[in-house]
Amino acid sequence: MTTTANRDHFFQTSAALDEQQRKEAKSQNENGNPIKLQSKILAVFSDPWNQGSVYVAQSSGVVRRVVLATGETAALFKGPEAPLTSLCLSPDGKLLFAGCWDKTIWSWDVASRQPRQKYEGHSDFVKSVISARLQGQDVLISGGADAKVLVFNIASGERIETFKSHLRGILDLSLDPETEDSQATVFSAGSDREIRQFKLIGGGDDVEPLLPHETSVNKLFFDADGDMWTASADKTAKCLVRADGWKANLSLDHPDFVRDILVDEAGGWVVTACRDEEVRVWNRSTGELHHTFSGHFEEVTGLALVGSTIVSVAIDGTIRQWSLRPDELQQAVELAKNGPKEEEEANAEPLLTEEEERELAELMGDD
Repeated sequence: MTTTANRDHFFQTSAALDEQQRKEAKSQNENGNPIKLQSKILAVFSDPWNQGSVYVAQSSGVVRRVVLATGETAALFKGPEAPLTSLCLSPDGKLLFAGCWDKTIWSWDVASRQPRQKYEGHSDFVKSVISARLQGQDVLISGGADAKVLVFNIASGERIETFKSHLRGILDLSLDPETEDSQATVFSAGSDREIRQFKLIGGGDDVEPLLPHETSVNKLFFDADGDMWTASADKTAKCLVRADGWKANLSLDHPDFVRDILVDEAGGWVVTACRDEEVRVWNRSTGELHHTFSGHFEEVTGLALVGSTIVSVAIDGTIRQWSLRPDELQQAVELAKNGPKEEEEANAEPLLTEEEERELAELMGDD
């Protein structure tokens, strides 16, 4: 067993110390142009009103709007004293919402950054929040570790619906893009491995839950075709096809829990975030792994697509950016395949000085 005089290492196994040293060494890398924050990042949300910016939710209880090009914090939203798990904007973009460990949903005026009302009703952590406009009324939908899905009138704060079909906590919510107004439907993913659906107006459906995974479903994402992509703790990501009764036609295997998933329609890529610290890019048509972006040194917790750039956040407190532009993605693939040797050789000191090269050239000329 390793011996040490460092008090920080007391009561730790050799394996734990090795893992700590590995992470400390890896933390020095600059892959993905890291923007470093002071606490864990639990969620990321692309800002549709300010191109090139993202909102991030932190374990310290603050939300930041970060400008990706500069790494600067353009806006800071304070108030909560517990970790924030999820983010969304109101349909008109004027209010920012964050689900919190304190069992409430916080809201802020985006322009003034001042806190507005809190939405209450959950008896455990709020894990997911989304918003929608239904028949001219803006609503907030939340899912909690208490296994409830709640629907609020944003303006009044009144709770207008409660759904309790899940047996265990809700991990994610997604609005079905192919339903509108009176038929608006939300899909919910749970730690009970079920994916359920609810009509926001008129109550829940009696539809049987979808069971594509062996354990918790962490994330749901609808692509432009209306098919649903899922990320699960069973170490797979899947595509559920709407036209085929939500049967899975593609499964992407990972070495650890899959935390998030999204689709880049322009490039034909599926991107996943994994607990093993990696961001993976998959060929959407074939399901083949195309490239792995390495840089985070803790679990990756969220993804956002900003133009042709993937933005990833992690427990390590960094925001990293990975280009999906064809030329830059190909460069990343080649560098990963060939290693840094070619680049090092290109930048290496020449073996001969300029004077020696000139003398050699003269000798060659004489020959």
